[in-house]
Formats: sequence, structure tokens, C-alpha cells
Amino acid sequence: MENEDNKVRQNIWLIIAAVGMFTFMSTLDSSIINIALPVISKDLAVPMNKATWTVSIYLIFISGLLTFFGGLGDQIGKIKVFKIGTYVFTIGSLLAGINAGLWFLLFARIVQALGAAMTMSNSFGIITGMAPLKMRARAMALNAMFVSLGTITGPGLGGLILEHFKWSYIFWVNVPVGIIAIIIGMKVLPQEVRTTKKINFDYLGIISLFLTISIFFLGVNIGQEQGFLEVIPLGLFVGSLILLVYFIIHELHTDKPLLDLTIFKSSLFTISLIAAFLIFTSNFFINVLLPFYFENLRGASSGTSGIYMMIWPVTMLIGTPIAGYIADKFDQEYVTLFGLTVLALSFFGWRVVNEGSSLLFVGMLLILGGVGMSFFQTPNNALIMTNVPRAKLGVAGAMNALARNLGMISGTSLVTTILYFAMSQKIGYTITSYPTHDSSVFVYGMHIAFTSATYIISFTWLLTLYRVWMKVKKN
Repeated sequence: MENEDNKVRQNIWLIIAAVGMFTFMSTLDSSIINIALPVISKDLAVPMNKATWTVSIYLIFISGLLTFFGGLGDQIGKIKVFKIGTYVFTIGSLLAGINAGLWFLLFARIVQALGAAMTMSNSFGIITGMAPLKMRARAMALNAMFVSLGTITGPGLGGLILEHFKWSYIFWVNVPVGIIAIIIGMKVLPQEVRTTKKINFDYLGIISLFLTISIFFLGVNIGQEQGFLEVIPLGLFVGSLILLVYFIIHELHTDKPLLDLTIFKSSLFTISLIAAFLIFTSNFFINVLLPFYFENLRGASSGTSGIYMMIWPVTMLIGTPIAGYIADKFDQEYVTLFGLTVLALSFFGWRVVNEGSSLLFVGMLLILGGVGMSFFQTPNNALIMTNVPRAKLGVAGAMNALARNLGMISGTSLVTTILYFAMSQKIGYTITSYPTHDSSVFVYGMHIAFTSATYIISFTWLLTLYRVWMKVKKN
């Protein structure tokens, strides 16, 4: 028995490494392309608003398909779906680097998104199912580290690549890493016993959820260009809401639902999921604002900007294993609350940063943010995945990934909306680009945006405190 436990201990880290590599790459590709958009727009000779669809189409397809692939993993095997996804994503990455025009790039991004949805939706379920309970937080910590590294590293790594190579390499860098991860996966990922003989597809659920998410974020994209109160964005939001209501009613009355809504009966699961969404929303304020801060306001090169932005993920690389160990030894909810407190302090500090701020102070804020995120995400993921039945781990993992992706999209849309609205209010007319003639306008908009992010984190802190209070009251 002890030898079996040792074997599990040895293999679980290799399994997480294989799973984590694709988790890293799929989340990386949701943010790394942002910094390359001006180059891609110029190279493909397309307007910037069309180039941004390379970002949107990737996130929309992933978000729309996560729940489907999570449910499929519960039926035919999470490892099987994950493995197929690794091949699809690696092929998509190879295709995406081929300069054959915008439409081909969009097609390649859809292929990438299909593979990413397969891997993202089942990674948490694979790790939860294989890691012993007493080391689950540490296992989640390592996977969470790959998630956050991919999310935060994108602009920094993208800047470094673009300074020395063509934009194609921001996709091609995935190919050798993907091949290595596939080889490791072939060696360490075990065979699964299929849990059901017949595969059940909730076609109406699949279609209505995909359309709900796609139409909503189409409205967000168009709203950023035209204004959110214009006829087309408002119509899309209303249509998305109607589809969401239909999806919920359908799922509650069908025999084999795409998403078993009973998992939300666990308040711990639901609150942890909401917290994940809100924190990823606020974290993407960093991704959008800091390239402007370093490159436009401070005049740094994209490479230098990338090095500074790597401080956060490097801190997480160190802090996440420590947070995982602590979360296995102490109450995970208290560790989550501590992480949120540190994260809130970090964002509060950004409210006083300007063009004359010490770069040492800026670096300390990034370190503080990395520590806070490490101590939040590790136990929060464990709370999400340990509060659902084993048979629903695939769907739970998909919902966790969906909350993360929706947070990324919402954060990007929210921060740009707040930033440009605040700058427009400051300057007295509508502005949709960096104000090169007056840097104080950007500083004002940046402070308003970071203040908004601080409010989001503070609300998440209160939500988590309520969760702790309910637990204490129950006991």
C-alpha cells in the first residue's frame, strides 16, 4: 500500500507537468496575441478592429465549448478527451503561425480553441481524480501556477518574442512544448475505464449555451466600438439573456442535461466559482494597463516591458507551491482570504503609481500581486473541485475553466471601457487611443481603472468572508 502511495506521489507530479504544459499554453494564447495585434494588423494589411477578432474568436469558441467537452470527458474519459485536445491544439498552433491571410489565421485560431477547450475542461478533473486528498491542494497549486503563468505571462513573453522574431513565433513556440507534453502524457497518463456505454448529447443545451456565450461577447466587442447603448449591442445582449433563460429552463427539465445545475446547490462550490471569475476579471486589468504604462508612459521597449511584467508570474512560480503546502495544512478558506487581502493591497497601491514612480515600488506591487494570487487561486481551486461528486468532476473542471475564461474576456472589455471613458471625461471629448499629447490623462484613467479593480477584489473578499462566517456559524 505504501509502495502504491509512493508510485502515485511520483506519477502525480509528472501527470500535472503534462497537463500543466497544455494548460499554460492554452491560457497563454488567450493573452499573448494582444501585444502582437499592431504587428499582425500591419503585416496582414487589415484594420486593427478586424485583427482583434483573432483574440475574440479564440476566447468565444473556448468559452462556448468548455462545458460540452467537460461533460464528454465525464462520459468517455477525461484523459481521452484531454489527449485528443493536445494533438488538436498543437496542430492549430502550427497552422496559426503560417502567414496566409486573416481568414486562415481565424480558422487556425478556431482549431486552437477546439484543442484548448478539450484540455482546459478536463485538466482539473484529471488532477482531482488522481491526487490523494491530503496532497490535493499542492496538486491544484501546481496546476494553478500553470494557469496563472499562462494568463499573466502573455504580454511579457509576447514582447520578448516580437523584439527578436516574427509574430508567427508567438504561436510556433507552442509546437515543441506541445510535442514534449504529448510524449510525457503518453508515458504517464493512465488508461481509463469508460463509465458509460452510450454517449448522451444534449444537443439543445450545447447549441443554446454556445449561442448564449457567443452572442453576448459579440455584443461586448461591437459595444466597445459603437457604444454599449446602441441598438445592435443592446439587441445582442437581450438575445443572449433570452437564450440563457431558455438554457436554464431546458437543463432543469431534460433527462440528460449538458450541465447538471444541481452542482450549484453547494454554496461553497458556487461562491468559489464566482470568486474565481471576479479575480480573473480584475487580473486582466494588469494585462491591459501595464503595456501602456511601461511602453507609452515610461518609454520602455517591448522587451523591457516584458521583463517587468514577468515579475508577477515569476513570483507565482515561487509562491504557488508554498501556498499549496500551506493550504494542505490549514483551512483552505482562511488561506483564500489571506490571498485576497494581499491582492487587494497590491491593486490599491497601483492607484498612486504615475510616470515618476520608482520602478522598485512598481516591482514590489507586482511581487505583492503575485503572492496574493498564489495564495488565493490554489485553495480556491481545491474548494471548487472537492465540493462536487466524483462523477461530475469533468463538468466542475469545465465550469472552473469557463469562469476563468469569462473573467479574461470580461476583464479586457471592462478595463478598456473604464479607461477610455475616464480619459474622455478628463479631456472633455471622446478618446479611443493613448493620449500622446498629455500623459496625465492616461494616469487619471489608469487610476480610475485600478480603483474599479480594487472594488471588485474587495467585493470578492467580502464574499469569501461571508463564506467563512457561514462555515463558523454552521460548526
